[in-house]
Amino acid sequence: MNPTLRDVALALLLECAPDRKAAGALALDLDLPVDSTRVITEPPGIPGRPDRPLVVPHAQIRQRSVGTVEGRAALVHAIAHIELNAIDLALDAVWRFDGLPDAFYRDWAGVAREEALHFTLLRDHLRGLGFAYGDFPAHAALWEMAERTRGDVLARIALVPRTLEARGLDASPAVKAKLLGAGDTAGAAIIDRILQDEIGHVAIGNRWFRWLCDARDLDPVETYAALAARHAAPRPRGPFNVEARRAAGFSEAELARLG
Repeated sequence: MNPTLRDVALALLLECAPDRKAAGALALDLDLPVDSTRVITEPPGIPGRPDRPLVVPHAQIRQRSVGTVEGRAALVHAIAHIELNAIDLALDAVWRFDGLPDAFYRDWAGVAREEALHFTLLRDHLRGLGFAYGDFPAHAALWEMAERTRGDVLARIALVPRTLEARGLDASPAVKAKLLGAGDTAGAAIIDRILQDEIGHVAIGNRWFRWLCDARDLDPVETYAALAARHAAPRPRGPFNVEARRAAGFSEAELARLG
């Protein structure tokens, strides 16, 4: 049987080598058949991970001054790690959840492609600074939320793209300012590119969250609050990039609750 989009996504999710995972995600064929009704048994080894970086609790990540090359590299490395996790999160959404419209799977496969581009841009910039992906410790907070929401697509969409990735919209201006302040204009340009794409990714999350709420006859605002409490989602903390959040499709009622 020829592989489907969901089969390819699962195979890439199991890939341990970051460069191969990113290259495969960049080459994803969105026109492959989806086979949305098939229930796929979860194999061991999800997600595939390299031996490095060393994964430690978030609180153990050392904060470094971006005034040094090593400090800038550590910041770029942290963002590259987030983008590698984002590839996995998008791939996991493609294979894991059955019974949804084909557009759902193609949307998240497209997100995986863009996350792979972000990772490669950051990886190459990191190399230009004299470092490699894996040279600094990293944390697993993004994937921990994926584990907590693996049994419910509504919770996954509510709490990964609309919560964790939306926090990236808020963080981008400060990250860009740090890099510019250190004279890293190339790194700042990559952050600009990532922000524009991530607005689209969060918008996809908003669209499918509302579609799922409509399908279950649920109120989106109240449902989000209940899911965030049930799955111990991090509380949003300002400053908020309200312009980017609005462009990503958050309603005025949702924006008002941020405060």
